[in-house]
Amino acid sequence: MVLTDAALLKGRDVVAECRQAARGGATMIQVRLKDAPPRDVAALTRSLVGALAIPVIVNDRVDVALAAGAAGAHLGQDDLPLDRVRPHVPPPPTFLLGISVGTPAEAERVRAWEGGPDYWSVGPCFATGNKPDAGPPLGADGFARLARLAPAGTPVIAIGGITAANAAALARVGAAGVAVIGAVWSASEPADAARALRAAFP
Repeated sequence: MVLTDAALLKGRDVVAECRQAARGGATMIQVRLKDAPPRDVAALTRSLVGALAIPVIVNDRVDVALAAGAAGAHLGQDDLPLDRVRPHVPPPPTFLLGISVGTPAEAERVRAWEGGPDYWSVGPCFATGNKPDAGPPLGADGFARLARLAPAGTPVIAIGGITAANAAALARVGAAGVAVIGAVWSASEPADAARALRAAFP
């Protein structure tokens, strides 16, 4: 999963860059524009949905995701509780709901929700400068401990400071995939960067 980031994309054509990431092996795009007005998030989401053959989901804004025809939304611990959202959106796989988990307490809270998330995003796995409020790095072992708390059959992806050099360590301890920002958008060739990350998950 590749998350959009206006600061790292620096005015580049987001749709064209996401096409490159998909060409390199990205299997999902998350529209993450924290400070943008909803209409801008919706416009970008619609453009990506129309341009890409892979699912596009929206960070935080379930309403924007639904309005823009996205494949789902990703929720944080401070967003609306997923069990309150689920009854008002199409069922999976038509509309996916993911959740961020960073501590055992958060894991237990998510486990208690009826009709739980379609995937967990666990992190930060390593130090990251792309999310100032991220907690202390978990490392691969810490990721594995939290991932084991997910209900059977729920994919768990890793996020936070992930690069082609450390992604394989997460794959070895059970990560179904990774979510990245800088590893792709800081690279000169997003397709090559995505391809290197994808190689960790044969």
